[in-house]
Amino acid sequence: MASTSVSRVVPASPDRVWRLIGGFDALPDWLPYIPDSTPLEGGRVRRLSNPDGEVIVERLVDFSEYERHYSYAILQAPFPVNGYVSTIRVHAVPGRDDVAEVQWSGRFNADGASDEEVVELFTGIYRDGLDALREQLAAS
Repeated sequence: MASTSVSRVVPASPDRVWRLIGGFDALPDWLPYIPDSTPLEGGRVRRLSNPDGEVIVERLVDFSEYERHYSYAILQAPFPVNGYVSTIRVHAVPGRDDVAEVQWSGRFNADGASDEEVVELFTGIYRDGLDALREQLAAS
């Protein structure tokens, strides 16, 4: 099983960051790669589409409002992986209430590609997404 993790310190309190990204259906609010999300099954599943019109379906597998994190599994996607589970987590930065650390991590099995290729793919998605989040929070 392969894995990757990216984190960024962003210019907002942990509570403010969580209000923006903590909803399972909130990806279009901060992630440019995902312009559309449709909640299914009472919000436990989300159907995403990317700018190319490709569909990604994910299921919420763990959620903690108190600890500010959620995990999800991919059910359907155009990615060369199986067994994909990812977690988005917001951490407080000790001694600071004006910034937060956001960590996006995932583990998966490569399927039709090498581990290195798939790690590179998801590292790029996580990095670009967290950079976009940081830019959005800095501008608001």
